[in-house]
Amino acid sequence: MTTESPIAWVNGYVRRGAGTVSNTYVADYSLVALMRKGLIDVTGGQRLLAEGRLEDFCWQMTWPEDFETPDELLEPNLKNAQGYAVFIHGWTGNHHIWEALPGMTVTSNRRLIAFSVDHNGFGASELVDHTPDLETVNPPACMVTIQNWVDLIKIRRQPGEATLKVVNFIGHSMGGATLFYMNPLFWRLGEETRLALAPALLLEDELYRTFFTTLGIGIGLLERLRVFDFIGQGLKPTVIRTLCEGATAFVINEHDKEYDNTPRGVTGATFMAMGRLKNREIAATWESFRIVLAHKDRLVGLTGMMDLLGKMEFPVSHVRVVPGSHYFFSVGTDDMHTAYLHAQNRELVVQELLALHERAYEMQKKGRRVG
Repeated sequence: MTTESPIAWVNGYVRRGAGTVSNTYVADYSLVALMRKGLIDVTGGQRLLAEGRLEDFCWQMTWPEDFETPDELLEPNLKNAQGYAVFIHGWTGNHHIWEALPGMTVTSNRRLIAFSVDHNGFGASELVDHTPDLETVNPPACMVTIQNWVDLIKIRRQPGEATLKVVNFIGHSMGGATLFYMNPLFWRLGEETRLALAPALLLEDELYRTFFTTLGIGIGLLERLRVFDFIGQGLKPTVIRTLCEGATAFVINEHDKEYDNTPRGVTGATFMAMGRLKNREIAATWESFRIVLAHKDRLVGLTGMMDLLGKMEFPVSHVRVVPGSHYFFSVGTDDMHTAYLHAQNRELVVQELLALHERAYEMQKKGRRVG
């Protein structure tokens, strides 16, 4: 039996401690552990795991605080927040790849709380199947899981609650592509925003689609033919180099570990799902959606992406192109000029997110602006 408080789960963390950004704290959560403790809706949790074909769903919460928060204040802090920032990683990533961004976000607006999720078979959110169906790991399926999770942890404005809430989604690469498949019928006016960083939505670019399909098939076969795993290790440098260009050594190491720890069938399926994605049932609700692309991103072709956005009638004013590579918000040190640009990009991402949040919050208070 679950507790009466819908957000009692916040006290059921696996671990907690100081964050990497000054004046922040973090806590890690496991959905399975919360269900065992009776701190979250068990039926809803089981449904989320079953529909997503997941063994578990895990996330990290980051909040601003000048001194360590007592457990008894975690629930009021979560309840009284003005909004939340949900960070969704990309291929072979996990919640750590965001580095300082969640902490920078909540210290820039102390009424926000950040969540960084592991999803789609990566990190601690492992899939039941080591060779999953493509429909399980493609962007539409991922978005359904994320939306179900948001509903499960009750961070949206609840019936009878006076405090306005905005849920801000930030996705990178595969996570950015996922945001295109949000169901607008699920949300009230001004209740959500989306910020896609280098979204790998490959619906138009046949060259990139072929590359990811072929790569996915090659990696996926290794799950069935383990004797050829040395081929997978041979592919790894190419995959990591393409994914992590311009990133810090920490981010590269996280991707390296995820590549080794994730079943080859899962990694292969996620790549192939992007290459074979044909689902164009994307709702053209762009009012609270922004995209940031990088000018020398080798994973997401700039020209192909701009062509696709044009066909989708995505507003030009909602697209920003910055100097940098696929990880344009991670400040690597291999090239100091690139690091200088990426450091500015990281600040820009935070400011873009905060501006989206404020605009959506005002929309809830005053309604949609006309004219």
